[in-house]
Amino acid sequence: MLIIVVFVPSITFAPLLASGMYQLFTQWQSEKAQMDLATTTVGRPAANLFFTLDQERRLTAEAQADPRNASRDKLAKQRAVTDKAVSVFRPLAALDAPNGQDGLTEAVTRTVRGLGLLDQQRRAVDGASSSPQKAFDYYSGVIESDLSVLTALSHTEHGEVGTKAQTLVDLFWVIDMLGREDAILARGWDTGHLTKDEWDLVADAIGTKEHLLRSRVAPSLLPNESQYGTLTASKAWQALTALEERLVTSGTGGESGQVSLREVSGPWRSSMDTISPQLLQVLSLRLDNVSTIGYAHARTLFVVFMSVSSVGLLALILVVVTSWRLTAILRRRIRHLREEAQELQERLPDVVARLGRGEDVDVDAEVHMVEPTPDELGELGQALNLASRSAVLTAVRQAEQHRGFQRMLQRIARRTQILIGLQLKKLDELERKHEDPEVLEGLFDLDHLTARLRRYEENLVILGGGQPQRRWRKPVRLLDVLRAAQGEVQDYRRILIEVEGEPWIAERAVGPLVHVLAELMENATAFSKPPTPVEVRAASVSRGIAVEIEDRGLGMEPEQYVAANALMQSPPQLDVMTHADDVRLGLYVVARLAASLGLQVTLRTSAFGGTRVIVLLPKSLVVDRPRAVPKPAAVPEEVPTDPQPHPQESAPPQDETQLPTRSRGRAMAHVTAPAAGSPDQGDAPPSSDLGPLPQRVRQANLVTELRAPADRDEQADQESWAVRDQPSRSSATIGAFQRQSRRSRTGDDALQPRQDGTAEPGSPRTEDRG
Repeated sequence: MLIIVVFVPSITFAPLLASGMYQLFTQWQSEKAQMDLATTTVGRPAANLFFTLDQERRLTAEAQADPRNASRDKLAKQRAVTDKAVSVFRPLAALDAPNGQDGLTEAVTRTVRGLGLLDQQRRAVDGASSSPQKAFDYYSGVIESDLSVLTALSHTEHGEVGTKAQTLVDLFWVIDMLGREDAILARGWDTGHLTKDEWDLVADAIGTKEHLLRSRVAPSLLPNESQYGTLTASKAWQALTALEERLVTSGTGGESGQVSLREVSGPWRSSMDTISPQLLQVLSLRLDNVSTIGYAHARTLFVVFMSVSSVGLLALILVVVTSWRLTAILRRRIRHLREEAQELQERLPDVVARLGRGEDVDVDAEVHMVEPTPDELGELGQALNLASRSAVLTAVRQAEQHRGFQRMLQRIARRTQILIGLQLKKLDELERKHEDPEVLEGLFDLDHLTARLRRYEENLVILGGGQPQRRWRKPVRLLDVLRAAQGEVQDYRRILIEVEGEPWIAERAVGPLVHVLAELMENATAFSKPPTPVEVRAASVSRGIAVEIEDRGLGMEPEQYVAANALMQSPPQLDVMTHADDVRLGLYVVARLAASLGLQVTLRTSAFGGTRVIVLLPKSLVVDRPRAVPKPAAVPEEVPTDPQPHPQESAPPQDETQLPTRSRGRAMAHVTAPAAGSPDQGDAPPSSDLGPLPQRVRQANLVTELRAPADRDEQADQESWAVRDQPSRSSATIGAFQRQSRRSRTGDDALQPRQDGTAEPGSPRTEDRG
């Protein structure tokens, strides 16, 4: 847009300059062309034609007055001179003069048309068929036409030249009047008298001459034209004037119809021959003065044209260069401001990202100040400085507020976790103290709900930027990890676990992996109708271990799978305040834990119409089987407490190596994730030798973190379902297993959280509760 600043003044100034230059140039060209026409092209041939026709008119009158006179030879010679002048003047009829004076072309055409009758008039004169008056009228008419050409040439655009040229034309008319007097008087030289009509013509010519000289020529004389005074003061001029006065006086007094010319012929001819050269000199001097003034003014116009053109072009160049220079400076400064703004646009997200990573940011170091200048752009730069500092400072303060809120959230969650740990410890003591099946059933349900509550509190810690505090000191079987995650799911009976081989998981990944798998399993059970199973399969692959969790629910839309996988690939820095109503908080937890462990979590469509989640554990999290693994201890035989069991609770006897299945009234917190390598673990049966878990259970209180839940009404209908045809143990068997599990929970491998959120060796385990 700044280019317009250059072009607008230039485009505006250039036409004005061009218009002024064009006017000066055309005026100079016109005046020069008119001066050339007046002095050379048309003026000189017209003047020559005037003088030759004037001489031929006098000699023709003399020849007609006395055919035997020797003036015939002079007339013939004069005709030859006139023919040369006519031959030069005739081509002017075709002259194209666009810059010529007004009326010049018509005057030239009229003169050429009159010259076309010259030969005819000459033949009439030679044949005595033309009277003297007719010949006089013809020559006078052609001369008047020629004088109209000279008059048109005097009308130039320059006023001073026109005025001076008009005096020149008046001198031509004076000469014409003298020529008329001389031609008419030539008729009466031989007879000694003139007719009354001829005398009238002479008197008119004398009067016109005197009027032109006194009224128009004498007042406009220039200082260097003093020769005119010499002319009028000469004896010849005075003698001529006296003869004219005598002629006028003699004509007024006669009544015979004739005017006598006695004693006039000799002095008249002598005076005319003397005055004519002097009068031509005055005429030539006036012509030189007019030419000098006209060409001088034309040169002045040319000088003005060149000066204006040069100055205008220099001014135009100066305007363009100055505008371009200023525009370049403005563009450079504006570009600098734009670069600063773009740098702020790129730097601010980096500052926010660094703040999100917990780094300290110096506001003064991050803001690049623009040097202020005392103009509008300087004020704009100052405003940009304030905006940059305000943006960075606001980001820093907002990050500090978020950190403070996250720390507060973590503190609250840690304190809640301590209370949950104490509650689990109290429940463990009550489970050891009581043997009543109904009481144990309630305690086991509380045990299971407390374990789930512990996982939800860990979600708050993870969303607040922390890490789970449950830790293991030794590797754990993958099957135990899967069952520990299964034990933290409400509808755990629908989950089928199948593990290929006996892989072991590194101790640092056990707690986060249990949390990830529990979230995914709960998601699968929550978004699929009971009693459809949720299949969990684990097997070793070339890049580690792949755990597949597949449900038979409604699934998701393709774009939802893309968004979920993108979230797993690059989990964002979650703002718990802005995402408080987001139902996908579980996805954020899984993404955070997967990123910290290097897990690859992929969601895709299942062949059953539901969702299939693949969790790929890298080889760095897979370890070899420990060298010394305690042998599993036999589970005490069942002691029947009810001689007549309920038909629904009767079942074929199970193998002693199977883990007790969880149903209503039976806790899984002590058996789903036993601490590997615990000193008291030798009495527990190996988890790899246990049978499948029961399948059909009721479903209630579904979790809604990952997808929209299934139909709530259908879930409500399922709440009334009872466990059917499931293998169960007697209260004595449960009590025996619980006593065996208590010994495994008090081993050295478990870490109990302290009041500050860390773990304490030797305390009862809380991380392996269901």
